[in-house]
Amino acid sequence: MLDTNLKNQLQTYLQNLKSPVELIVSADASPKAQELVRLADDITTLSGLVSVKSEADTGAKSRTPSMKVTGERGTQISFAGLPMGHEFTSLVLALLHTGGHPVKLSEEQMTQIRELPGEYHFETYVSLSCQNCPDVVQALNMMAAINPNITNVMIDGALFQDEVTERNIMAVPSVYLNGELFSQGRITLAEILNRLDTGAEARQAQALAEKEAFEVLVVGGGPAGASAAIYAARKGLRTGVLADKFGGQVSETVGIENFISVKATEGPKLVANLEAHVRDYDVDVMDNNKAVALHKNGLFEVELANGAVLKSRTVLLATGASWREMNVPGEKEYRGKGVAYCPHCDGPLFKGKKVAVIGGGNSGIEAAIDLANIVEHVTVLEFDSKLRADEVLQRKAKSMGNITIITQAMTTEVLGNGKQVTGLNYTDRATGDSHYVELAGIFVQIGLVPNTEWLAGTVDLTPRGEIIVDAQGQTSLPGVFAAGDVTNSAYKQIIIAMGSGATASLSAFDYLIRHSEEEAAEAAA
Repeated sequence: MLDTNLKNQLQTYLQNLKSPVELIVSADASPKAQELVRLADDITTLSGLVSVKSEADTGAKSRTPSMKVTGERGTQISFAGLPMGHEFTSLVLALLHTGGHPVKLSEEQMTQIRELPGEYHFETYVSLSCQNCPDVVQALNMMAAINPNITNVMIDGALFQDEVTERNIMAVPSVYLNGELFSQGRITLAEILNRLDTGAEARQAQALAEKEAFEVLVVGGGPAGASAAIYAARKGLRTGVLADKFGGQVSETVGIENFISVKATEGPKLVANLEAHVRDYDVDVMDNNKAVALHKNGLFEVELANGAVLKSRTVLLATGASWREMNVPGEKEYRGKGVAYCPHCDGPLFKGKKVAVIGGGNSGIEAAIDLANIVEHVTVLEFDSKLRADEVLQRKAKSMGNITIITQAMTTEVLGNGKQVTGLNYTDRATGDSHYVELAGIFVQIGLVPNTEWLAGTVDLTPRGEIIVDAQGQTSLPGVFAAGDVTNSAYKQIIIAMGSGATASLSAFDYLIRHSEEEAAEAAA
C-alpha cells in the first residue's frame, strides 16, 4: 500500500511513539476496504508499538471501510475511508498523538480542552482533494487526543455518498457535533473552542486589551503580513500580527509553481512554513481575531470584533482579498448548499452531477477542466464576449466533451428548492433573452475583492476598494502602511506580496526612526 519512501518517512515518525497504539479496522471485500487493511498492516510493520485488530472481533459496528486509532488513554480518532492524499498527515499525527507524542498546543489551550464539560462526538466530512479539510480534521483529532470525552471521525464524502445525500452536504469540510451540523468550511481550533467554551471569547478580549502598545502592528497573516512581521522583528521592533486566519487566500491554493527557488508546493504547506518562520521570531501572533476599525488617538488604535483595542505606533495593513461574489438573488441563501468557491474542495461532492462555473479567466477554465473529470457536465458562463483564460487552457477545455462554454452570459439568479441548488437563470447580453440551466452546483470564479470594507474613510482607496500606496508602501495616513493584494499593486502574486510586505515594513522602521527623532527634538524644546 505504502511505497518505500513513505514507509521510510513514517517509520522515522513512529520512533516518537511512547505508548501502544491499536488500529481497529472495519472492512469488507470492497477494493477501498482492502486497501485500508493493507495500509493498517503496513503501519504495524514499522513499529512494535502499533498493533491491528479487526472490528469483527470486538463486536462493535462502525462505518465500513474505517479505521479507529485508539490508545491507553482511551483516545478514539477514526478515519472512514482511506486517509491518503491531503489526509495522510492527519493519520500520521493521530498515530503520534495517540501514542503519547506531545501535542503542539499552548498549555492554555490544552487546559481549556481538558476542562470542557460533557461529551463531544464529531463527524467531519471531507474530500481527499480538499486542502483546507486536514486543518479541521487535525484540530478535532488533537482535541480527541487530549480529552477522552471527545471523539472525531473523518469521513470521505466521495466514498460515503449515501450519508452526503441524506445530510445534504454540498461543501467541505462539514462538521457535525453529536448529530447536529456544527460548522461548514474552514474553522480553526480557536474558533471551535470559542464555540464550545462560551467564556473563551471574553477572556481572549480581556487579554488582548491588556497588551502593551506595539511599535509595528501587522493586520493580516498572509504572505505580505508574514514577510512584514519578519522584517520588523529582525529590526528589533516590538511586533504583533493580528489575523482572522493565518495564511489568507494562499491556504486555498492547491498548486504553486511560480514561487522562485521552490519548483512546486501547495498552499497549506507554504502557509505552515510561513507561520513557523514568523513564530521563530519574537512576534506576538494573535490569530482568530478580526479588525473592524482603525483610529488615530496619539497612538494608532485597532478595534477588534470582540471589543478589544490594540495600540501601536505604526500599523501595516495586509488584509488581502476574498472571493468576489456574484451578488445575485439566491447566492447567499444557497452558499454551502450548491454555491461554492473552491472546486478542489467541493468538486468531489458533485460526482456525476451537472454544475456551472461562473467566470472565464484562468481560474474559471482551470476549475472547469478539473470538474469535468468528476461531474457529468460543466457549463461555463463568461460575462465578456470572449474567454480571458490562457489559450492553452481554452484549447484543453474545448477538447473535453462535457464542457459547454457560453459567453456574454450575465447570471441573474440562483435557484433552489430551499435545501439545495437546482439551477440558475442568466441573460444573453447580446440578445437580451433569458435562459435557465438545470444544475446541482455553481462554482464562482470571478476574481477577488480587497478586504477593506472596515477602512472606508480612514485611508484613501481606489474605486475597486484597494488601498492606495506609494513606492514605499505608505498610505494616505502617515504611519499607516499597506502591502499585498489589498493594495493597488499592479499584479497579485505571492512573491510580489512578500516583497511589498518587506518594503512596507522597512518603511515603517524608517518612519519610527524619524518620528522618534522628532519626538526627542520636541521634548528638548
